[in-house]
Amino acid sequence: MDNSTGKVFVLQGLNETTSNKHAYFVVALLAYFFTILVNLTLIVTIILEKTLHDPMFIFLGNLCVNGIFGASSFYPKLMVDLLSNSSLAGVVSYEACLVQIFIIYNYVFCEITTLAVMAYDRYVAICKPLSYHSIITPRKVMQLLLFAWLLSFCESAVGMGLIARLPLCGFNIEKIYCTNWGVVKLSCVDTTVNNIYGYTLIFSHISQAVMILVSYVHIVKASVRSQEQRNKFMQSCLPHLISLTNFFMALVFDVMYARYGSYSRLHALRNFMSLEYLVVPPLLNPLIYGLKLNQIRRRIFRICSRKIHALK
Repeated sequence: MDNSTGKVFVLQGLNETTSNKHAYFVVALLAYFFTILVNLTLIVTIILEKTLHDPMFIFLGNLCVNGIFGASSFYPKLMVDLLSNSSLAGVVSYEACLVQIFIIYNYVFCEITTLAVMAYDRYVAICKPLSYHSIITPRKVMQLLLFAWLLSFCESAVGMGLIARLPLCGFNIEKIYCTNWGVVKLSCVDTTVNNIYGYTLIFSHISQAVMILVSYVHIVKASVRSQEQRNKFMQSCLPHLISLTNFFMALVFDVMYARYGSYSRLHALRNFMSLEYLVVPPLLNPLIYGLKLNQIRRRIFRICSRKIHALK
């Protein structure tokens, strides 16, 4: 099989959902709806409330935008497949598969970089509070956001270029969605360049994870000095740590299993964990921050109260 127009892939992960497809569709629809709802709620709240135009909330808004972006790369195609007849379920064109890979990886890379940027912001806020507003200026915020999106876009684009050059001899992808590694494994030629680039990306983002870890070592040291710093840590850093832990654990498991795991074992676990970093963070992040940050909760309640009074 070559990579010319008209060729298709078959997503074999859907073979395990041949029964109860309508139930899975309802679950996927509700999950997608609530993901969009909770993320949009936070985005609109941050936009409408000028008191939330601080860097921390702007970065949070970016995390929510990226969450919608990532969820939209997966749910619509999955729901179409669940409603399709058995001969069409899981079938995706070569071009659509590459588009899905690009969006998913763009989401993943932007998520990691945004979490790293948020860790840097919390480091400056807690470890250098007197210099915070001179370091994290509005211009610096825009530069960091632009960096997060441009870096992820370039990383994904290079990966797509390396995939597009490969002649392919297979058409079965062992997941519910298209992945870079899933397509590379179907190549008829040597994929050393792709593998080297993949490991380069892994080490690049490991360095970001190390930077986050170092930032939090300093944050924890600074937090034990006073009650005020401890309160800051519990309010703004704890949600961030939960988001980090959830995302990185799921991502590491998926990467390691995709490259070194056995496809013949633990199908259900493999499919669940391969979906976890696409499904859970976009839904969980806004809930964690919305419930934990007093500023967010108060503004959401205030906006809802206004709407209720306006309808009366």
